[in-house]
Amino acid sequence: MSDHSTSAHQMPDVQQPTLVDEASSSGAAPAGARRRRAIRLRVVASAAALALALAGWWLHARRYEDTDDAQIDANISAVSARVQGTVTAVHVLANPEVKAGDALVELDATDLEVALAQAKANVAQAEAQVSAEDPNVPMTMASNLAAQRSADAEVENARADLQAAEAEAGQAGAVDALAQLRLERAKALVAGGSIARADYDERASAADVSRSAAAAARKRVAGKRAKLDAALARQREIQQNGPHRLGSREATLEVRRANLELARAQLRQAELNLGYARIVAPADGVIGRRSVNVGDRVQPGQQLMALTQIGDLWVTANFRETQVERMRVGQRVRIWVDSLSRAFEGEVESFAGATGSRYSLFPPENAAGNYVKVVQRIPARIRLEPGQPEMKRLVPGMSVEPRVWIR
Repeated sequence: MSDHSTSAHQMPDVQQPTLVDEASSSGAAPAGARRRRAIRLRVVASAAALALALAGWWLHARRYEDTDDAQIDANISAVSARVQGTVTAVHVLANPEVKAGDALVELDATDLEVALAQAKANVAQAEAQVSAEDPNVPMTMASNLAAQRSADAEVENARADLQAAEAEAGQAGAVDALAQLRLERAKALVAGGSIARADYDERASAADVSRSAAAAARKRVAGKRAKLDAALARQREIQQNGPHRLGSREATLEVRRANLELARAQLRQAELNLGYARIVAPADGVIGRRSVNVGDRVQPGQQLMALTQIGDLWVTANFRETQVERMRVGQRVRIWVDSLSRAFEGEVESFAGATGSRYSLFPPENAAGNYVKVVQRIPARIRLEPGQPEMKRLVPGMSVEPRVWIR
């Protein structure tokens, strides 16, 4: 009995752990399920959040186009010498900010001053030549007019003398004809004894005198006609040569005046060259890449330094050709500047007339073969809004990331 009772009493002790284990297993199962449900909820929530974020990003990204292929640009002027000379002074150091008209470099002006003095002397000489030649034109005009009038008067006198001589010759011829007629009659009468020999001799002598007078009158007419011809020839010569002489004088005067204008132009150039000995800043900006020192011998066109005009900055952004479909001039742009870690405002000002590759030194020629399609980039110019803080810290070449709002 004791053994049985003992065994019976120990039975619950043997089975008790089994009941506890079952109770523990039934409690662990709901805890694992809860953990799995929590994990699933977190995954679903994360996926939903990611989907919402992607949807938000997609909706937001549709409103703009951006690129990281962009930089700040500005006009960079090459400051060069316009005359040759030796540098006597350099007024700028490394990277100074200058104003338009500020002195940058001084050249030795001795040779230029000598050239200016020579130009002034040439002007004085040319003015003297013009003053000496100027009266010759009116004097030649007056001389031509006087010679023409004299020739006209000579022709008129010669013509009048010829007319008088012709009248005298006509009269002498009539007298001679009458005397010759009377002589012929006297010959018949003296042969018949109707008149005395003395009357015949008188008529013969009168006929000889009238013949001589008529011949002399004809000679005078010939002389007067020759004189008239000479006067007419002189008149024609004066009429023909007078304008030529006047034109020659006028041409000489024009040459003198042209020489004077040339001398004055050379004087002006000499004055400018003397002014070019002082090289000044052409605009406001910052000096860089200086390559000149005191004592250097410079030549015209030689670059001495560069001037960056920081007062007029813009952004050059190279957008892919697939990005410019909805981009327009005047759209608002937000420009992120890497070096300053801040953004600036601007707007699209213009687009290039060709892709960047077409402006390259060796543009692609796809017709030559081996064609590979490459997405091209189109440069866009973006104007920066003036008056923004820290704009003076912007310099050309800075990398920027513009974002163009297309909606």
